[in-house]
Amino acid sequence: MEIVIDPTQLWNQLIAFANEYKLLTSLLLLIVLHFSKKGVLLLIRRISSQRGEDRRNQINILEQLGNAFIIIVLMMVWSSEIQTLAISIAAFMVAIVLATREFIQCFMGFIYYLGARPFRVGDWIQMHNIIGEVVEMDWAKTALLEVDPESFNYTGKHVYVPNSQLVTQTVRNLNFMRRYRLHSFEIVNEPTVNAYSLLPAFHARAQAHCEYFRDVAERYKGLIERHLEQEFIRIDPEVEIKTNELAKVVVKVSLFCPTIEAHELEHKMCSDWLSLWFRAQKEEQAMLMQQQSENNNANLQASATTEQQTTTSTGL
Repeated sequence: MEIVIDPTQLWNQLIAFANEYKLLTSLLLLIVLHFSKKGVLLLIRRISSQRGEDRRNQINILEQLGNAFIIIVLMMVWSSEIQTLAISIAAFMVAIVLATREFIQCFMGFIYYLGARPFRVGDWIQMHNIIGEVVEMDWAKTALLEVDPESFNYTGKHVYVPNSQLVTQTVRNLNFMRRYRLHSFEIVNEPTVNAYSLLPAFHARAQAHCEYFRDVAERYKGLIERHLEQEFIRIDPEVEIKTNELAKVVVKVSLFCPTIEAHELEHKMCSDWLSLWFRAQKEEQAMLMQQQSENNNANLQASATTEQQTTTSTGL
């Protein structure tokens, strides 16, 4: 005897079972969908790891979409109870909205992120005074791996920012500063030497320090300027000499260099400038001492001549 299975009847039985045992159905659906999502994400991670690709942004989006799908399925299972609950608490909706205002703002911030896409997972951003790399983002918060604004090195701290600040606060995308950055620093000296006389030698030394990464900097400069549609980067170091309010000589150096080597280059250039400065100061002091010695000799000779003339006139 052949057994015939009617798909429609089987589907109706499944629907009836789900309506009768909603808690068990919800638990089964949650387990199946959760492990299916984890399996897909694990497969994507393995493929991206084998190919050497950075798929963190796609993985984060898929994970959030998977969570949203699980919530929608559970809401469909409990739709009648949710509808009854919504009707019963209609009088308290205003109070609920006020109580969950922060969560609603966070969710709206996540919707804004999906629409505007001001950054991606893996980008460097700045919010308030916090600079960090985006490592994870969900509907409520954005997780940042903090970066030191001075050295641009990781501090090892995680910062969690509510998504509501994506709408109300300024977000700066610093992703182009991960490899190369515009770095500037100042050197202050006493006005004892003519700083402009040292400028050609110092500029030559500074340019020599930057010569080995010039080709890579040119390519990265072109990438940034094409993306921003604006030319504003100079590869060669720029040196400016000025004075401050205390009448000190200030040497300002600006250069486009690798982020991880910015402070090392700063130390090298400071060393070059100070060595030139102290050498010029010693040469100037030696010159002054020589002039003083010559003046003393001239004064002695003049005194001797005057004394000889006085002796001669006395003898007469």
